Amino acid sequence: MNVLTLNKIAACGTDRLGAGYNVGEAVENPDGIMVRSASMHDMEMPASLLAIARAGAGTNNIPCDKCAEEGIVVFNTPGANANAVKELVIAGLFLASRKVVPAIEWAKTLKGQGDAVGKLVEKGKGAYAGPEIQGKTLGVIGLGAIGRLVANAARALGMTVYGYDPYISVDAAWGLSRSIVHAASLEEIYANCDYITVHVPLMDSTRGSLNAAAFAQMKDGVRVLNFSRAELVNSADMIAALESGKVASYVVDFPTDEMIGVENVVAIPHLGASTPESEDNCAMMAADELKNYLENGNIVNSVNYPTLVAPRTGDTRVCVLHKNIPNVLTAISAAVSAQGLNIEAMNNASKKEYAYTIMDVTGDVSDESLEKIKAVEGVIRVRKI
Repeated sequence: MNVLTLNKIAACGTDRLGAGYNVGEAVENPDGIMVRSASMHDMEMPASLLAIARAGAGTNNIPCDKCAEEGIVVFNTPGANANAVKELVIAGLFLASRKVVPAIEWAKTLKGQGDAVGKLVEKGKGAYAGPEIQGKTLGVIGLGAIGRLVANAARALGMTVYGYDPYISVDAAWGLSRSIVHAASLEEIYANCDYITVHVPLMDSTRGSLNAAAFAQMKDGVRVLNFSRAELVNSADMIAALESGKVASYVVDFPTDEMIGVENVVAIPHLGASTPESEDNCAMMAADELKNYLENGNIVNSVNYPTLVAPRTGDTRVCVLHKNIPNVLTAISAAVSAQGLNIEAMNNASKKEYAYTIMDVTGDVSDESLEKIKAVEGVIRVRKI
């Protein structure tokens, strides 16, 4: 198997692929690609490419829809960097409150004042005073792998925590402290919280969702944290809210030209997952997902195809990526049976307009048989393992 790396991937991850894998930055005709932040939107996808494993949660750098159309499964690693991001969000709470960054910058200006530094510090420090977070109320929008950890950590620091997520999973719900207030709406978060941190993916429905209308519903002097994506916040509206005092401070891990240098903005250069532990976790998880798909056809944590894991039975496994339209399964099974193949097990799952079918059959599957399946209307890609 050939695996192309578009960024430096931790060796603890690539090593998990094991013998039989040719891995590197110059690999040709790749079966898989491992990537971190490199943009793939202008990349011509090789005909050999079966899957892309993103060593991280966000997949904005990958043309996921295009890949789905070409039968390329895109994986991400949700939760692998959750603790790293959680720790920086907690740091962000303090940075939003205590004016630590501007205070440090001011302290640098005292260099050369000799014995007067102490007196100057005592005289000037009042300009950088800020509130404690204990006893304040934090609103967490999005209770996935990161939001859940942030909510629990903030509660342990003595904050009252409201959590909002209409799509919360059962596992995430079980992982939440029982003392978290489950908000029924965003409006409840806006009305009650002194601090608001957002942990949702960037989609059409969330792009620019923190805007003038949202700020108008928030408490005066609210402090906003964004460790998800810059585009979740309307920059012009945020700047206006900061200038009016409606928003006291904005801490963001995705600097933009509009936000850099704005008073009361702490722009962090995307350090959320920048820990050796996080990079190792993401690399190992991405490698495991890629290996499992290439060798067994199992899909776990794909952003463009459904999850489907099935134990191996039979002699040969046939994997079919196809459109989620009526009668495809019937046509696929008919095409297999017409070739004299016995289907021992057949599993199917769908995700929006796409679906995936795994068939374990007795005997070998000829190239002619694969072509018959590929000819079925709606079928995107077929391979045998």
